Amino acid sequence: MRRLWPILAMSVLLLPATARAEPIAISVQASSGGFSGGDTAATSGRVSIDLGTVQMPAGSVGTFLISGLKANTNYSVSLAVAGISHWDTLRAEVLDPAGDGDDRLDPSQPSYVTAGYSTSNTRDGFSFAQGSGLQRSAVFAGGSASVTADELTDGGDVLMFAGLGKRTAQMAFGLRDYTGRRSFLLRLSTNGAAPSAVPEPASMLLIGSGLVGLVVRRRRAFAA
Repeated sequence: MRRLWPILAMSVLLLPATARAEPIAISVQASSGGFSGGDTAATSGRVSIDLGTVQMPAGSVGTFLISGLKANTNYSVSLAVAGISHWDTLRAEVLDPAGDGDDRLDPSQPSYVTAGYSTSNTRDGFSFAQGSGLQRSAVFAGGSASVTADELTDGGDVLMFAGLGKRTAQMAFGLRDYTGRRSFLLRLSTNGAAPSAVPEPASMLLIGSGLVGLVVRRRRAFAA
C-alpha cells in the first residue's frame, strides 16, 4: 500500500489543468458616466464575491466581467456604492454570452447590451441565485432600499434597488451559473442625470450688473 502513495501523488500532479479548480476572475470590462473603482478591489472566496467600492454618480454604468463560478453554486455578492447623488435607483442585470444555443429565447436586444452578449433568459443557467434565500439588500445610514426582481421571464435577469437616499450604500445579492466555468457580464447602472451647473455668487453678480447696465442704456436712448 505504501508504494501506491507516490504513484497517486504523481497522478494528481499530472491531472490536466482543465480538471483542476480554476480561480474566479473578476474585472471591470467597461464604464461610463463617471463610474470608477471595483477593478483592483474585487476578490472572491469559496462561495462569495466582493466587488469592492465603486463610485456611481447619476447616469453612470459599470460592467463587470466574471468567470469561473462553480457549477450550480450560489455565491453571495457584496458591493459598496459611493458617490450617490441625484439618483435613487440602481439596476443590476446579468448578460450572458451570445451564441450559446439559447439565443432563440431572447427578445429584441436593448441598445445597451454589449456586443457578443445578450440579455439573460430562463434557459441559460445564469441568475441572481433565485430561490436560494441569499440576502438581497441595499443598506445605508438611516434606512434601506426596496428590492424588486425580474428573473422569471426571458426578458432578462434584473434586480432594481430603489430608494437610495444617502451618499453611500452597502449592497448584497446572489449570483449563480448553473453550468459553471463560463464568462458573463454583470451590468450596474444608475438612473437620473447630473444636475446643471449653478452659477457661483460672483457670476450671478456680474449677470445682474450687466442687466442693470442694459436697462440704463435703453432708458437714456428713449430720453434722447
